Amino acid sequence: MADLTVATGLFLLSASFFAGFVDSIAGGGGLIQLPALLIGLPKTETVTVLGTNKLGSVFGTTVAAGLYRRQIKPEPKVLIAMALPAFIGSATGASLASRIPTSSLRPIVLILLVVVAIYTWFKPDLGKIELLRHHSTRRVQIAALAGVVIGFYDGIFGPGTGSFLMLVLVASLGYAFITASAIAKVVNVSTNLGAILIFGIHGAIIWQIGLALGAANVTGAVIGSRLAIRGGSTLVRRVFLIVTVALIIKVGIDTFQSF
Repeated sequence: MADLTVATGLFLLSASFFAGFVDSIAGGGGLIQLPALLIGLPKTETVTVLGTNKLGSVFGTTVAAGLYRRQIKPEPKVLIAMALPAFIGSATGASLASRIPTSSLRPIVLILLVVVAIYTWFKPDLGKIELLRHHSTRRVQIAALAGVVIGFYDGIFGPGTGSFLMLVLVASLGYAFITASAIAKVVNVSTNLGAILIFGIHGAIIWQIGLALGAANVTGAVIGSRLAIRGGSTLVRRVFLIVTVALIIKVGIDTFQSF
């Protein structure tokens, strides 16, 4: 904290506010907050930046999840079945974050994000209304598998987690975008907590910065959540596409720069 200038502090707080705002609508807050931390803390180890980012994000995500839950009531079984494995997957991924080079994941993530964007773009009615697929037990099984896999990815790397969660919930399970966003927020809380647990144990979190970012993140999340609830699935879908395309550009640049 001693090396953090006022200008850098304001830059990080502003980034965290906008990250909370975007993330609360359709995910993708890490697209803003994580790069800001990497820029603002250039001498800090990457694993510590990842841990601090998770701490800053969990507060806004938790508040957004609570606001959604007041208005939207998804199936409790699906919610729990996805959130608990996601916690375990994220903790496992975070424990390997400093051992596996994330550059090896970027080309795969880039391809998957392009598929997500194309699929969503060419299905304009996708997620506008809720048309649940599969019987209840099957939905729980799919949610659990997706939770542990996406949770692991979020713990070890992260970009695009919200997009992948939303696609599974909307395209595979048949939820409307607004309901999918509500479920994704709870799952994101689980993945953040799982990662924070591991990063915290290993001392890979700058707690003062993470908590300060958390306050700004909450402010953005409150505004974004209320806007999303008013705008419904149509607004969430639009923001989802914008965030996914932005992620494609960001991951694409990072991928080609690493060659």
